[in-house]
Amino acid sequence: MILWLGMVFPGFMDKSTAEVFGTEKEVSLPDADKVKILVFTKTNGYRHKSIPRGIEALDELGSKNKWEFYFTEDSTHFTTENLKKYNTIVFLNTSGDILGDPGKAAFKNYIHCGGGFVGIHAASNTEEKWDFYTEMVGAKFRNHPRIQPAKLNVNKQISHPAIAHLGAAFERTDEWYNFIEPVRRHVNVLIDIDESSYEGDRMGQYHPVSWYHYYEGGRIFYTAMGHTEASYSDPLFMEHVEEGIRWAVNQSQVTANNDWVTLLDDDLTHWDIWLGAVHSSVELEGYEKSEDVKTGKPVGLNDDPKKVFSVIEEEGEKVLKITGEIYGGLTSKEEYGNYHFKIQFKWGEKKWEPRLKDKRDSGLLYHCKGPHGAFWNVWKACLEFQVQEGDCGDFIALGDVYGDVPSDRKVYDNGKPYFVFNPEAKPVPLKWDKGYESGQATKSVMNEKPNGEWNTLEIFTIGDRSIHLVNGTLVNAVQNARYDIDGATIPVTRGQLQIQSEAAEVYYKDIRIRSIADFPKTYKKALGWE
Repeated sequence: MILWLGMVFPGFMDKSTAEVFGTEKEVSLPDADKVKILVFTKTNGYRHKSIPRGIEALDELGSKNKWEFYFTEDSTHFTTENLKKYNTIVFLNTSGDILGDPGKAAFKNYIHCGGGFVGIHAASNTEEKWDFYTEMVGAKFRNHPRIQPAKLNVNKQISHPAIAHLGAAFERTDEWYNFIEPVRRHVNVLIDIDESSYEGDRMGQYHPVSWYHYYEGGRIFYTAMGHTEASYSDPLFMEHVEEGIRWAVNQSQVTANNDWVTLLDDDLTHWDIWLGAVHSSVELEGYEKSEDVKTGKPVGLNDDPKKVFSVIEEEGEKVLKITGEIYGGLTSKEEYGNYHFKIQFKWGEKKWEPRLKDKRDSGLLYHCKGPHGAFWNVWKACLEFQVQEGDCGDFIALGDVYGDVPSDRKVYDNGKPYFVFNPEAKPVPLKWDKGYESGQATKSVMNEKPNGEWNTLEIFTIGDRSIHLVNGTLVNAVQNARYDIDGATIPVTRGQLQIQSEAAEVYYKDIRIRSIADFPKTYKKALGWE
């Protein structure tokens, strides 16, 4: 059954759409335990004749999957409170400016709070003056040739459910969008088009047509396919959309490999770069500077004018060099859960303001959530494996992601409490917030090598538990990881990775990750997690 929300005015819909819906009616909201999906079909530009058939096809998916779809063209439906009711929002061939300022604010908040978004075809021809939306979708429509068949290539290196049913290549007839600029670097491309296989306007370069990514806390899926009415009767295309929605509502994940996957290559293709504020001491023109880098304006996403993050070669190995000159984070383009992450690091010599007199500092951030810059305008909210001279393996809760650490309470001479990891102690909730004594737990033992030597750091995480190893020794553990967001507290079992730049030169190599089903027995026994 198709449910339509919001007022519909005469002439607002084309005839075929009106015939689909009939008389507009009010509907009650679904039960809280069901997946609820809002489908927006408003147009303020070209209106696709395929919209009615698309609505019918989505409604069929709803019946199949027990998803409750709600269809509207009323932008006043976009309020902060109302959007909380939906697991995902689908823009089905929307066009033009369609939300208005209140709707934009509510939509942005929805994404920041972990909402899902699925854009179909003309969703990239929507809100073209709104930078947040363009960056979220990943591209902006330019033009297209005539409708015709073309060859599509499937990125089988990614195990995303939206392409699992497709072969390495296939042919399809559709309207092939060109984009004004190259598709944004921060997306994960699922399907691209062979431009030699069709006639007419082309981008003249690598030409993605379907992708997904994690943007400012939200799960984003977009496909440029879906112009024709026939698309919505095509089993291959509809399974592509269905699985994109399933991923966006968090009912499926991109599956990891049980074998080691190397996350370091020459072009940092597994990562995005986020830079925070530029300190006033940095020699750099054209960027706003600040004495307080915790509150200054961030440089932003994938703009690294000082080459803070780069890949060099040392003794035949690829090495990630982080200058530390600007606070920042190298952010994984993928989310991970239930994994073993392994990395080697050593300190360089240089230090920068505002930490010239402090210990050399960096950090491995995991289970990262929400928008960039949630903490000090630089890093996401996350759990931190501290990388600092003499303190490697400490646990720190950044922002509203935190957890409990089995630890002993101790007191400094000034009366301030601190906590030291002890696997036999009771778990202590740690968060930098009112009602908590601390947001940090010191490692149980110092197991670092002298500066200039390589150290091996490891994170094992299963569900909402994780452990920290330094050079093969268990030094910390976290359980009951959780996230305070939008008035609720939710478990944290997966998230992105970040590698910090924090005013010290540091080098990393042998960056690897693999999927695991459980913790090693030795550590489970030590922690009493058996």
